[in-house]
Amino acid sequence: MDGHSDSHGAPRWHGTTIIGVKKNGTTVIAGDGQVSMGNTVMKPNARKVRRLGEGGKVIAGFAGATADAFTLFERLEKKLEQYSGQLLRAAVELAKDWRTDKYLRNLEALMIVADKDVMLVLTGNGDVLEPEGGVAAIGSGGNYALSAAKALDPYEQDAEKIARRAMEVAAEVCVFTNDRVTVESV
Repeated sequence: MDGHSDSHGAPRWHGTTIIGVKKNGTTVIAGDGQVSMGNTVMKPNARKVRRLGEGGKVIAGFAGATADAFTLFERLEKKLEQYSGQLLRAAVELAKDWRTDKYLRNLEALMIVADKDVMLVLTGNGDVLEPEGGVAAIGSGGNYALSAAKALDPYEQDAEKIARRAMEVAAEVCVFTNDRVTVESV
């Protein structure tokens, strides 16, 4: 197996880079626009970061299969409605469903979600993680972006500047990440 195929040998839609930075009362989620399949760029300007919930008070970014991520965005929006916009409660309930529902269990995606109070990483294993130090990154270029953001953090006070520069670094190093960045903040 070449690392670019699923267990059936079909080419896999390759990830992305999403970073979340929480600093000085602002939380930013940024993501690149590249969608790749194998060694081919299928789309350079996908929008993987968006606002959710009533009034767009929640921001979210995904890495993984695009259709799966849209399903998860939709489910999270329903949970936000059900729990009156309480992100932590909605995320925990989504993670429970994701882990136990036969259909959802097969979805391949990770999400970073945030509101004015909390930033979380959601996984298909049912994990709801609050990142230490106010920085989280997911996707194929996530480790590059995370390292860059952690290096910048002591020297830069602006969360958006940290996120944008970290995405630039990831785009320079990771072939599955490009420099067409979408940024949302709360």
